[in-house]
Amino acid sequence: QACSEPSLDYIVTKIPRWDMSKFDGVSTEIGSAMKSVGEVMAIGRTLEESIQKAARMVDPANPGFQPHMRFDTMEDLRQELAVPTDKRLFAIAQAMHEKSLSVEEINDITKIDHWFLRRLESIVQTWDRVKEHTVESLPSGLMREAKEKGYSDVQISGCLSGDTTEDQVRASRIAAGIMPVTKQIDTLAAEYPANTNYLYMTYNGTENDVEPQDGGIMVLGSGAYRIGSSIEFDWCGVSCIRALRKMGYKATMVNYNPETVSTDYDECDRLYFEELSRERVLDIYQRDQADGVVISVGGQIPNNIAVPLAGAGVHIMGTPADMIDNAEDRKRFSAALDEIGVQKSWWR
Repeated sequence: QACSEPSLDYIVTKIPRWDMSKFDGVSTEIGSAMKSVGEVMAIGRTLEESIQKAARMVDPANPGFQPHMRFDTMEDLRQELAVPTDKRLFAIAQAMHEKSLSVEEINDITKIDHWFLRRLESIVQTWDRVKEHTVESLPSGLMREAKEKGYSDVQISGCLSGDTTEDQVRASRIAAGIMPVTKQIDTLAAEYPANTNYLYMTYNGTENDVEPQDGGIMVLGSGAYRIGSSIEFDWCGVSCIRALRKMGYKATMVNYNPETVSTDYDECDRLYFEELSRERVLDIYQRDQADGVVISVGGQIPNNIAVPLAGAGVHIMGTPADMIDNAEDRKRFSAALDEIGVQKSWWR
């Protein structure tokens, strides 16, 4: 018989990545057929926190649990709720944000359990209170509540009254002492003492499970697999980590794709199962006092935050941020080809 009750203090949300928009004439309805091309895994201490993180992970264009595209008529909205597609979560967000349908009505249409819908409703209720404030008037208690509900600094800046930036929100919460804590995944469910380097960050905690690493190199992974970005970037990330450790450096991997070798915590000195966002990379970089960050081996998702990270003072190792952006930004790359007279295919 077990000598102790298993103790799990975290909640995991997994969302598939669908790329059905890349194909003409393909049904977006989700059924028993396998249509996803990848998945993400978010870890938090509440459903609100983990589902908001997961929504951003599956596509960085998603700010979180809030409307991402608008269904223009009530008929379209009800149809989206009734027939599951890859946009259903955002249809629920629209109905809750616009107060066009009650939880009872959404439950009646979707058959999603009230418990989950009430958790989503609580995310929206926090939004409604935050939007009444400016960054200067926002109470620290409400700022903390928003972070505990999984809101990013970018989301909060877009919610607040006035023209507010992500950096203003970040500076305000840090000044108020609102910082995420680093938690350790207990792979033994508390049956025996666990000592793993399998980590995540949360605002629903009061103390860190591990001390800062004090140096080392961060490597940003590929995020969710998608059409055009797959296992080749995981190979690049793992090869980079192995090379760094072979040279005697402490290596930290940041990624949220559970299908990868890079998220095997035996591969690195520290694994942060976390968002590949400017905010979260800065949180880890500053807390662990990292010596630098390798961005160029993870593909488009980390490449897209190269310039913002460099602007925040992060030491980018390898390819400079401006050169990464020169290759990633289609307009800049096209202009560079025109300048040296290289022919290219028409793109738009």
